[in-house]
Amino acid sequence: MGLQRFMVQLKHRALYIPHVHVWLVRCYAQVAGHMVVMKWTRPLCGSAVISQNDFKTSETIQSQEASPMKKLSVVGLDIAKQVLHLVGMDEQGTILVRKRLYRAQVMACIAQLPPTLMDMEACGGAHDWARCLREHGHEVQLMAPQFVQPYVKTHKNDRRDAEAIAEAVTRPTMRFVPTKDSDQQDLRALHRVRERLMGERTALVNAVHGLRHEYGMVMPKGVAKFRQAVVEKLESEQDKLTPLSQEMFWKLVEELRALEQQLAYDQAKLEALATTHPECQRRMTIPGIGP
Repeated sequence: MGLQRFMVQLKHRALYIPHVHVWLVRCYAQVAGHMVVMKWTRPLCGSAVISQNDFKTSETIQSQEASPMKKLSVVGLDIAKQVLHLVGMDEQGTILVRKRLYRAQVMACIAQLPPTLMDMEACGGAHDWARCLREHGHEVQLMAPQFVQPYVKTHKNDRRDAEAIAEAVTRPTMRFVPTKDSDQQDLRALHRVRERLMGERTALVNAVHGLRHEYGMVMPKGVAKFRQAVVEKLESEQDKLTPLSQEMFWKLVEELRALEQQLAYDQAKLEALATTHPECQRRMTIPGIGP
């Protein structure tokens, strides 16, 4: 006999009492072998009954929310400076989890996940995130952004990017970017700083060339020749310059010297690393690259 039909018969026989109704619902649910989440149409007199039902309902919801996290096979993470998006899929590619996390919340969320495959785009900060995730036992793969772009559906946003990342990593022909350790990133940062200084030096030399040409003085091309001739030209042709222009050019010469000192420091660091790094030593033996 169904529960609703049984209650209707009780009402027709004038045996419907709220507390008896609650007791009968529980007995019927235990006999049927499952928990019934009740939707009340009228308030009950006992507060204990409501709190107990609310507690059981919250336990059921929490168990339902925790279960998809254990079934995750792939997690796509779209990283940014402040807000990150996480998408988790099972082995069949069904999306089970979507989360929008602030930077401070990411590691607390990752710590609750079982060891799984985590994938990201190889962009700014990706190598640091990869090292942090591997410390929690996850397998991390980095992909070039141009390889992820074909899997983005409709209009691009962070949530769809995370979904595309999770889907792209499952492709059997996908190519991945090796994760850099701290020493490799130090060497890469040193090269980038040196390249910036070289660009600033080139821009400064070109600016001095143009300014001196306005005063009828032509400088030789090339940084090495410019470095040798700039002081001599300023001293020998100072009659063509006003006191203000002389002061300006000497300031530019001092700026060039400061750039040269910074470049010499970076060059010395690179040479010292090259003498101790095994990969650099091996490549220095190649004709045309080594001494």
